[in-house]
Amino acid sequence: MNFDFAALLVFLTFLSGVIWLCDNLYFARKRLAASQQKNSGQVATEIDARLPLIVEYARSFFPIFLFVLILRSFIAEPFRIPSASMMPTLLIGDFILVNKYDYGIRLPVLNLKVIPNKTPQRGDIVVFRYPLDPKIPFIKRVVGLPGDHIAYYDKTLFINGKPVEQEVLGMYEAKVQVK
Repeated sequence: MNFDFAALLVFLTFLSGVIWLCDNLYFARKRLAASQQKNSGQVATEIDARLPLIVEYARSFFPIFLFVLILRSFIAEPFRIPSASMMPTLLIGDFILVNKYDYGIRLPVLNLKVIPNKTPQRGDIVVFRYPLDPKIPFIKRVVGLPGDHIAYYDKTLFINGKPVEQEVLGMYEAKVQVK
């Protein structure tokens, strides 16, 4: 099952906000008027002034949903490293926090860029969605930029026909934990 957390978060934020707003604009006044009429002009009792349970929940959860939506959509998002492709920089199971603002602001769910910012440079580590299955996040290092011709022959990387210098730092021994 494909689960879209961003869509769920947008839906819950919208729903709780609408419930709270409708209550404040329409139903709260009716409740207050009814309780004052019932008490013949006396101050409404605590029982009469109590909010319906759904409004109470919406009022409580709306700021939380909104905060998490803004945080995850526009500021930072956590990811877990799924494979060994970035070793030794990032290890399997590592958690990383991705800066969402660095390359521009995108709307959640729609994925439309609304505020452009910097563009990725060679050597940056980026997180992107796998084009054939957007639910899978890929975490890779940028090697080429738009317009570059990239080739890999005999364990040598070529960018625009020139071999990329590689410094051998020695052998990396991964410590694998068996669970």
